[in-house]
Amino acid sequence: MTTTPLTRYDHGMLRLMNDRHGRPLYATAARRRLVVAAHLLLTTAIGGLMAYPYLAEGEPVWSLAVMAVLLLPWMVATGAINAATRGLLELRERALDERQSAERARVRARAHRVMTLLLAATAVVLLIVGAADGSAPTAYAAPVLIAVLVAHWLMPLWVAGLMAQDEPAEDDSLTA
Repeated sequence: MTTTPLTRYDHGMLRLMNDRHGRPLYATAARRRLVVAAHLLLTTAIGGLMAYPYLAEGEPVWSLAVMAVLLLPWMVATGAINAATRGLLELRERALDERQSAERARVRARAHRVMTLLLAATAVVLLIVGAADGSAPTAYAAPVLIAVLVAHWLMPLWVAGLMAQDEPAEDDSLTA
């Protein structure tokens, strides 16, 4: 840890991120992958529902209602990923030890590489669609750019959730 003292906020966040009540959600690598996949799916669904009123001809209120309902499981999945990584991306740098700081740097570097590829692929797809259609796909450009921005924001969380290691099993002989 750094020499900067931890604030009440830091202590509260450490307590929250190390709370083990939700551990069954992310105890194994398979469960963590499932939570990350669910989070990705929920993010995509919420993003699609946000874009729907702009792309549809009418103004459907149902998409806002469904989006509001999907936000609760999205928040639970976000909390599960944060708890699985013990707040790797949410805690301030001064609240992390050297191992966690190095892990945060690895996660951010990998997420940056993935996002670079995603941005390049998005640009290529938009150019191909524009060339095939004879014009720039203006109706889809804003929702696609917003989707890429959301992916850029959440990619470190998804990568951290996928890279998180299993915790060592507790040895019952030491507690007896």
